[in-house]
Amino acid sequence: MTDTGPASLPAADRPDIAARLRDALLAASFTADGLLDLLGAPAYAALARSETVPALRATRGDTPLETLVRLFLLQQPVPHARVAAVLPVQEALEAGWLRRVGGDEVAATVDVRPYGGPGGEDWFIVSDLGCAVGGAGGIGQHEEGVVLGVGGASTTLAGITVRTPVASALDLGTGSGIQALHAAQHATRVTATDLNPRALHITALTLALSGAPAADLREGSLFEPVRDDETFDLIVSNPPFVISPGARLTYRDGGMGGDDLCRSLVQQAGERLTEGGFAQFLANWQHVAGEDWQDRLRSWVPRGCDAWIVQREVQDVTQYAELWLRDAGDHRGDPAEYQARYDAWLDEFEARKVKAVGFGWITLRRTGSAEPVVTVEEWPHPVEQPLGETVRAHFDRLDYLRGHDDAALLDSRFKLAPEVVQEQVGLPGAEDPEHVVLRQHRGMRRATKVDTVGAGFAGVCDGTLSAGRILDAIAQLVGEDPVLLRDRTPAQIRLLVEQGFLEPAAD
Repeated sequence: MTDTGPASLPAADRPDIAARLRDALLAASFTADGLLDLLGAPAYAALARSETVPALRATRGDTPLETLVRLFLLQQPVPHARVAAVLPVQEALEAGWLRRVGGDEVAATVDVRPYGGPGGEDWFIVSDLGCAVGGAGGIGQHEEGVVLGVGGASTTLAGITVRTPVASALDLGTGSGIQALHAAQHATRVTATDLNPRALHITALTLALSGAPAADLREGSLFEPVRDDETFDLIVSNPPFVISPGARLTYRDGGMGGDDLCRSLVQQAGERLTEGGFAQFLANWQHVAGEDWQDRLRSWVPRGCDAWIVQREVQDVTQYAELWLRDAGDHRGDPAEYQARYDAWLDEFEARKVKAVGFGWITLRRTGSAEPVVTVEEWPHPVEQPLGETVRAHFDRLDYLRGHDDAALLDSRFKLAPEVVQEQVGLPGAEDPEHVVLRQHRGMRRATKVDTVGAGFAGVCDGTLSAGRILDAIAQLVGEDPVLLRDRTPAQIRLLVEQGFLEPAAD
């Protein structure tokens, strides 16, 4: 096979070759665990920063694993004979996974990165050359249709996605197919769309090389490829959410003004969900002068859907522009051109009165309730991934609270959630604490202040007594009117349940 240049991709219609390659990669321990063992933690971590020198130093031998790391992850030409000892080299050349270079060497046509699945699966993410690790790594030197591999956003979305078994899942803007690969483990049918036909081709390669079922691949923007009568139990998207002047890079720039792409995606998702179905997105949103950012996001939520929107980070417009200019490698080019592009970003923000940009997660759930609940909050603190079960439980608790008025709440029994601890804050030696804090050590890792009654109530909740009986006992201990205590406490109980500190006890 002759050198066809960097734009060529392996054949997507040869699952037999992909299966043979997979077997060879696994036999050589070309896996996430195998890489860590070979490279060591420092070199492995350096790869995530797009630094390859430590890995090059660690792969100077001639073992099968070193050969594969140099070939597929570090994009180094390798002698034909060395590759033939590890891979079915002739078939890989014919199918386009490899190409001949120089005299008697071969090189990979795509990046292949080992990726560990949530259940210990050994998967492989295919992407364009130079894009397997560390995000874009100065992607401006590549064509605009480039397809990236695994990045922080990809793993974040995979971690927060609800993983209950479903009949149908839709991955909008599939890229290299990471979300479709995850969905294939718990969805009977997976549909993946992308505006970039190259991304659909690479998604097919990712699924085949990972031993996953093929997906229904469709070309088009957002929901365009989806039929009017189609609905899904799960919709996920890591869209091109960057708020930028123009649509210079397909993988990140949505091509709509401001945050309109994310808004459109969220607003259109409601009618595409089955009853009880989830839609989960990563998104950026504008903080506009004179406008409450939370109200802005509430206006995005479609009718008939509960929503949980979490803002994880906020950057001022200069930080935001610099982040994405560096992502594109513009800081390494002509200084005058860099300044002009920086000016264009600031001009765009100034025209829209944008003072900052928020980043976070948006989860919708289709509900039959006449009173959907929309929660918008800021939570920049560390969380424990994966969070899919935490997300599902949040919406289950909304259903519970919606079905229980205050009287029903007082008749119910609760248990303190696992891994919740109580902290007392106050001056040393003081008789009473200034305040009491309940803290979660799992999931969202929330902390909330409670008063003495709230702390006492939570401490007694073990699922045996109703909330009302516990409050009556507390009222007797503190000398308070039990009727007044029953009147004022349900709001606090609701908050503790909503945030996951208390769980309804099974009947």
